[in-house]
Amino acid sequence: MKKPIVTVLLGAMVLTACGSADQPADPPAAKPTAAQDGTVAWGRCTDLTSPNGQSANPGPGVDCGKIQVPLDHAEPEGEKIDLALIRVKATDDDRLGSLVFNFGGPGASGVDTLALASKAFGKLGGRYDLVSFDPRGVERSSGVRCGGELDKLISAGTDANGDALAKEFAQACEKDSGKVLPYVGTVNAAKDLDLLRTALGDDKLNYFGISYGTHLGAVYATHFPKNVGRFVLDGAFDPTVTVEERAVTQATGFDRAFEAFAKDCVAQSCELGADPAAVERTVEGLLDGLKTKPLKVGDRELTYGLAQLAIITPLYAKTTWPMLEQAAAAALKGNGIALLALADSYVGRKADGTYTTMMTSLQAISCADSTERPTVAETAKINDKVEKIFPILSAEGTGGACAHWPVPGDDAAKRIDATGSAPIVVVGGKGDPATPYEWATTLTQQLKTGVLVTYEGEGHGAYLSGNGCVMETVDAYVLEGKAPAANTTCAA
Repeated sequence: MKKPIVTVLLGAMVLTACGSADQPADPPAAKPTAAQDGTVAWGRCTDLTSPNGQSANPGPGVDCGKIQVPLDHAEPEGEKIDLALIRVKATDDDRLGSLVFNFGGPGASGVDTLALASKAFGKLGGRYDLVSFDPRGVERSSGVRCGGELDKLISAGTDANGDALAKEFAQACEKDSGKVLPYVGTVNAAKDLDLLRTALGDDKLNYFGISYGTHLGAVYATHFPKNVGRFVLDGAFDPTVTVEERAVTQATGFDRAFEAFAKDCVAQSCELGADPAAVERTVEGLLDGLKTKPLKVGDRELTYGLAQLAIITPLYAKTTWPMLEQAAAAALKGNGIALLALADSYVGRKADGTYTTMMTSLQAISCADSTERPTVAETAKINDKVEKIFPILSAEGTGGACAHWPVPGDDAAKRIDATGSAPIVVVGGKGDPATPYEWATTLTQQLKTGVLVTYEGEGHGAYLSGNGCVMETVDAYVLEGKAPAANTTCAA
């Protein structure tokens, strides 16, 4: 999902992984090794983690594996890196092939997410092996690591030293992950996808991309149109928008989502206010207070920056709106545990204080995919516009880590044209705050082969909302090859 500019990690995208109850870990087993011959070496999964960072049991029918891909696709016989994979085997006898997922980011682990979310795609999992992966630069696939700077950076909020922290962060990334930084962009990830297709033994790539996954899918279709099988891009992102356009569009989307939350909250006897305007004033007042007086939570603090992340997180799905009411109400009474937990889930902070690579990978891939390098002054102008639309997203005094990034960006991933491909189903939600509906319309046009499906409900990503019309439309295409009619609309 598209990450709003609430920290110095400016203009990036992130999809929060789906959660599930913790389960005991499998006993230790040998980790699968990378295949040397272009096929996948499948084996037992031994290092899956749940959202709180604990070991997770993947259950039956789940395998993990690796393939090797070139670090530099311009030198295919040169140095290789491992691409970590996961597979949930098809349960029916009439298997159609593999269906590859990217759940968003850039930076979310497809390996961990599919292990948690596979049941949500159960009907598709009857006839397809459900497959996902950690893209290059993410977690097990040469994940980008940046020292111990994240706690300071994410907590910064309105810290006047935000730009200095961003510079320190970029330097730490270069020190710890300098070898992989020039090669983590979406175009390279798309080339990896085609090698994965071959390793899986599929003539065509069948693909389900959510949020940033729609960008990766669109770039793949641009570079390999003849290899496109049944493609679904849900929660579409338009890669041609500028940092400023992205920030303004997202601010508008989150403002609409907050208004919808506030109205729903009031209808349910809201603790935060008697009317929607009062709810917004209450939340803004909570944030303003944290600017000068962070809330103690054990040996940590709930800062302004962390609280912003916490408030945004439940706006991604209507089912999580009650979490926002409960967590904010508790913080107003001096208990910041729930808000801090929401912020931690957003940024991939584990219970032991370590982080996944979600935020560091996100930044590296975002900087690689664009030549834009906003300065502090440029960011301040953008923030002024954001603050007028949705003050909760304001981030005074910060710049962007891309301004200090050690690797120049490339705009190649902004070119989208899938002429010659099979139909690509693009799903856009009218109430999506993170990838607003207009991006679905523009991405459909850019693809040339896109077919737009409109969902008139709330939340980021329509298929996982559980809407029957959306699910039936997507399932009919993926399972039966029945492309939806142009401009198909699904009511909430």
